[in-house]
Amino acid sequence: MPAAVQLIPAFVPESHKILIACGGTGGHLFPGIAVAEALVARGHEVLLLISEKLVDAQASAKYSQLRFARVPAVAKPPTCSLRMLPFLWRMWRSLRQCNRLIDEFGATAVLGMGGFTSLPPVFAGHRRGLNTFIHESNARPGRANVLTSRFCTGIFLGLAPAGKFFSRRTSVVTGTPVRPEILDLPSRAEAAATLGLDPSLPTLLVTGGSQGAHRLNELCAQTAANLPPNTQVLHIAGNADFSRLSQITAAHAAYHVLGFCDQMPAAYAIADLVIARSGASSLTEIAVAARPSILVPYPFAADDHQTRNAEIYANAGASILVQETDLTPQKLADLSRSILLDAATAKRMGEAARNLAMPDAAERVCTAIENSFSSAA
Repeated sequence: MPAAVQLIPAFVPESHKILIACGGTGGHLFPGIAVAEALVARGHEVLLLISEKLVDAQASAKYSQLRFARVPAVAKPPTCSLRMLPFLWRMWRSLRQCNRLIDEFGATAVLGMGGFTSLPPVFAGHRRGLNTFIHESNARPGRANVLTSRFCTGIFLGLAPAGKFFSRRTSVVTGTPVRPEILDLPSRAEAAATLGLDPSLPTLLVTGGSQGAHRLNELCAQTAANLPPNTQVLHIAGNADFSRLSQITAAHAAYHVLGFCDQMPAAYAIADLVIARSGASSLTEIAVAARPSILVPYPFAADDHQTRNAEIYANAGASILVQETDLTPQKLADLSRSILLDAATAKRMGEAARNLAMPDAAERVCTAIENSFSSAA
């Protein structure tokens, strides 16, 4: 079993400068922003490292109160690939840049929110003797986080089953942090006004995550004619699929397609059902919002970790899990109808989702970071 970490807030005599590496995907970025906001509220200074991807620029734009720095995204190719040489070169360059940023910022701790983009800053912090941490949101950790954990003071887990993969390291189940606005959703009427929707209609929210989901997008768009009458759909398709899906659904006035949505609190507030991939950050937001869901794991996720995530929610009765290879537009429409037309089922699933939520996850992460300083004193 992972060793326990004290979660009682410790007395922190001075503020600290925390560098948070969270770029590359919304699943890393949004939890990082949640921790950053909590740390700032506690009197600390924070610098967030994000990638140069468009999704990071879009998602971070509304957080002008936070300080961001951009570093190149680092994605590992297959080990035997010829692309390993360019990858190692980019990792070395990223490490040099992280060394410089740590020194310029005067960081006293480094937190990585996952992926190979977190490895250079965490390793740089470790070499300088700083307190270093990694957050693993998924039930099955990625290889990048397992590697990065070797250089960490502590490990934070979004889901308890991940602990067995870090058995030789100090870890604590904190949950996956969510942004404060997800914890305080607007009313249904306010959400409808924000998004230009009808508050009186049953609403299906479709989201493939911050980067979209090509095949899932297509399947959902093809269900439009078979959904219950008067159902409106808010489909966050990703920038790459926006034009194509807009054309497919053009004949359905109640089917609304967005390339990107920076009003997710409103989207969850009006949703009666969510169809989504099963990335850990998306699942956390669904749980906090207490919404029933149909989960379609990304079939090419490393070690099939999205299926492992979805199984936890399906086993709890919060979600219906269906693999993309088993899905047809008609099956998806039938599953959607079975929830949208059954208020008791929708309510039961929503309550089961709420029971999985850890809304204080960001505070738990902050407390564990603070306590690491008091322990070292």
